[in-house]
Amino acid sequence: MVPGVRAEIHGHRGARGLWPENTLPGLSNTMRLGVHALEFDVALTADRRLVLTHDLTVSAVTSADTRPLVDGDIDFPYVGKPINALTLAQLRMLDVGVRLPRHPDDPFALTQKAVPDTRMPTLGSVLGLVNAYDADGVRLHVELKSNPTRPELTPDPEMFTDLVLDELERHGRLNNAAILSFDWRIIARAAEKAPGTRRFALIELDTLHWHGCLGDGVPATAAAAGATTLSPEHVMVDEKLMAQCAEAGLDVAVWTVNDTALAARMLDLGVAGVVTDYPDRMRELWAERGLDLPEPVRPLRPVSV
Repeated sequence: MVPGVRAEIHGHRGARGLWPENTLPGLSNTMRLGVHALEFDVALTADRRLVLTHDLTVSAVTSADTRPLVDGDIDFPYVGKPINALTLAQLRMLDVGVRLPRHPDDPFALTQKAVPDTRMPTLGSVLGLVNAYDADGVRLHVELKSNPTRPELTPDPEMFTDLVLDELERHGRLNNAAILSFDWRIIARAAEKAPGTRRFALIELDTLHWHGCLGDGVPATAAAAGATTLSPEHVMVDEKLMAQCAEAGLDVAVWTVNDTALAARMLDLGVAGVVTDYPDRMRELWAERGLDLPEPVRPLRPVSV
């Protein structure tokens, strides 16, 4: 760990290893556990509503059909359909609180506490939930799901970014949020529209070609796109990358780290944030190292999730 650097715990999709991802119960419990930042994913529906989901098509791992919105709905079953081809009302028919047992090799099925009958939330409902907590110290990390190689599944990046920024501002959360995306067109738009909001350029080996940057040019390209932080997959992080990020003026937040020994190595390299499915494990490591632990937060008023 670099002396004087504050390291943060970022709860991935809430805390995917502990509770259903991208859900109100999961996010609520993660705030009660205590994280520096609460990360979740947002996509756009057919009727231009912002909903929490990691996938651009309805996942069979995290979502289960219950019944059609109306008898004879030609879009039913909804699992496997593009998010942008379904309305909010249709998506709200899904149960997103149980990881399905048909995936026995899923590591999270062994550790995640199911919350049956949980519905896919809107971004607005999540922001309302956060505002019901004493959570001013918790930053909201909003990942906009966008794939420039799949335009049929992806909204216009500028329009998408503007909708998210407007919703954050409407709820008074724009100044305590960060915009994240693998699609750096979104990073550039956020830099233009909300220069005071942090911007995380996500990278992995499989998507580097999206930006035309390979090898040593990644941090400089991310900074030129408007990023304030580079957020790489952990396999990409080494002393060389950390030095390049420092030269480009970028912090580094590494994902997704669930092993405390790996997290310790990342801290020793000087990362500013660790994105994890298991914030409880990271809190133990932080305590062992004497690092700043995020305070658990409690509701300011009764909360129903």
